[in-house]
Amino acid sequence: MIRENQRIFNIALVIIDFTVITLALVLAWYIRFATDLLGFGSNVGGFYHYILPILLILPSYIFIYYLLGLYTPQRTKKTITSEAFKILQANVVGLFFLVTMLFVLEFTDYSRYMLAMFGIFSTVLSITERFIIRKLLQYLRSRRYNIKYILVIGTGELARKFSEVIIQNEYLGYDIMGFLDENHSRADFLNGFKILGTVEDLEDVLSNNLVDRAVITLSHDNYNLLEWVVETCEKCGVRAEIIPSYYSYMPTKPYLDVIEGIPLIQIRHIPLDNSFNRFLKRCFDLILVLPAIVILSPLLILVAFLVKLSSSGPVIFQQERLGLDKKSFQMYKFRSMKVQDEEKEKFHWTTEDDPRKTGFGSFIRRTSIDELPQFFNILKGEMSLIGPRPERPHFAEKFKEEIPKYMVKHHVRPGMTGWAQVNGYRGNTSIKKRIEHDIYYVENWTTTLDVKIFFKTLINLFRDENAY
Repeated sequence: MIRENQRIFNIALVIIDFTVITLALVLAWYIRFATDLLGFGSNVGGFYHYILPILLILPSYIFIYYLLGLYTPQRTKKTITSEAFKILQANVVGLFFLVTMLFVLEFTDYSRYMLAMFGIFSTVLSITERFIIRKLLQYLRSRRYNIKYILVIGTGELARKFSEVIIQNEYLGYDIMGFLDENHSRADFLNGFKILGTVEDLEDVLSNNLVDRAVITLSHDNYNLLEWVVETCEKCGVRAEIIPSYYSYMPTKPYLDVIEGIPLIQIRHIPLDNSFNRFLKRCFDLILVLPAIVILSPLLILVAFLVKLSSSGPVIFQQERLGLDKKSFQMYKFRSMKVQDEEKEKFHWTTEDDPRKTGFGSFIRRTSIDELPQFFNILKGEMSLIGPRPERPHFAEKFKEEIPKYMVKHHVRPGMTGWAQVNGYRGNTSIKKRIEHDIYYVENWTTTLDVKIFFKTLINLFRDENAY
């Protein structure tokens, strides 16, 4: 049985990264100078002149990889997405550092095209390398190699759920060697794994068995044993990890804050609470919205004119919605329905064959053109381009009593489109599913996710069957 040796694995990973980065630079030189693929002619640049910066590239890139956590264990990450994004970040920073150092060292004749190709090749090859390694390790672990052995301390519902997760996810490479009973139930097995004794037998079990990690799953009733259990694990040199009994209330990415040495676990970690992240998102909004208003201004004028012709009433329809921190604002739309009583409109949900819609209104709703005036809500800071769709106060009050965590969506600015909408939850669809997607967005926001939603919205713009 081969046990993981993280130190040796990391050394091997560094050597592989060295090889891949060097290969990327050589490949960039070869395509730029030794071939005519880019149409520059085959005038070969001095190989050693262009490869010499590898002495600067290798240590700097490896150091950046280390800082971004690319040499920490990725055992619990099922997909390569987060690792690929870190590699992209590392290579952008590394390339910027390389360009700066070449300027400082007066390598001013260094090919810009070669640098660009090196940046592309190093990123693509590094992601490919990590993907292959990840798949290889997952294969080995599924064949019972590269395994870590876990002792589960506790036999309650939390222990049962944890063991089921380990059983269902072989790629993790964990094996439960057994349980320690906290309730003196005298059972021999739990989920097919042997119960080795009681919690009081912890020191004997750790001393006489191969244990990589001790996972503590004690119930509330036995938390008085926690201090002794942790001290015993540390005494035996085994890493102790705790699954809190209140884990179901914690977010998928817990955030720990500290006040004068006292740790605080935030129940809801929201990336957009960070002022720099809010600044990035605001820049993203303005960079896209300001040009869009200018480019689409003829369309906006034309639609306004046709709305006025289609039926009597105002061109712009304003409706109260709840936004960031539950503050109400007036959301703008091109009017797509006949003028109606304002009080009745507050409580009326739009349906597919709604008789209130005008002929032209049906068209602009189906194509989402009626939403374009919300660009001005974005300029005012009331909305964002991407985010959970805002709801009317009456329905928000109703849904918060019916759907758990409904109000979490108000921790960020509402958007013209969002994660729920691009996944098909728009219009008269499941509110519960919509909120699940909204909460995912709130807790997992990144600029990359916003870009993904933006392009998916463009792709679905004229074929969304729930737009009515």
